[in-house]
Amino acid sequence: MITVRRAKERHCDQRRKREIWLTFSPAESNDPLAGGLGTLETLSEERLPPGAGTPRRSHRDAEVVTYAREGALAYEDSQGCSGVIQTGEFQRMTPGRGIRYNETNASRTEWAQVFQIGLRPWQTGLDSGYEQRRFSAAERRDGLCIVASPDARKGSLRIHQDALVYSAMLDPGQHLVHELSPGRRAWLHVVQGEITLGDLVLTTGDGAGLTDERAVSFTAEAKTEILLLDVGAELLGPPGTDVSHDPKPGTDTRLS
Repeated sequence: MITVRRAKERHCDQRRKREIWLTFSPAESNDPLAGGLGTLETLSEERLPPGAGTPRRSHRDAEVVTYAREGALAYEDSQGCSGVIQTGEFQRMTPGRGIRYNETNASRTEWAQVFQIGLRPWQTGLDSGYEQRRFSAAERRDGLCIVASPDARKGSLRIHQDALVYSAMLDPGQHLVHELSPGRRAWLHVVQGEITLGDLVLTTGDGAGLTDERAVSFTAEAKTEILLLDVGAELLGPPGTDVSHDPKPGTDTRLS
């Protein structure tokens, strides 16, 4: 089953010129996707004018993967930790209990565009912490580049949940297939460009959730950037104490 969320159907929070687009909005009680998809809780796109900040927020126990697509995002938490996420960098933030967190466009002249992915962790009360890495366009071009995983495979950020986060930058005509193991779900988000997913055409800002599907198979119809999340269907605790737990993700195949 494939569930589509069009860009225009996202909840938009517009204040003081900033725009925050929420793919999943808990405020929409009649929306079957209000609570996210499996272990994926939130997915937002934020466009911040120079010097603008986001509301001071608490992420409770949800871990957040932030991607700075354009510009730079400065962050600071209530424990005094601070830094800047530069263009092309991804950051994993584990908030810890009671930590407050705020973000600001680090530039006084340029807009910033950032994406944030909120994941439900497999346990509460995790120690707060950050991990950050730049994944170059070359690493993400022509295939799926893993940017976050429970076991930090291939140099990805380590997250505390049954989820795999991929990024890809594709040329027109490129086709990708990402296999899904039984019981797993996927969310495919078009950051920019256009793809075909079966009989569906998805363009910038569109997303699609896949449940009970064997694979995510799509073709870029233009220069395209996507985010793909391979997630567990339910919250899972760490399997015993085996830190090398593999959530049995799918594999991706590149086809020309």
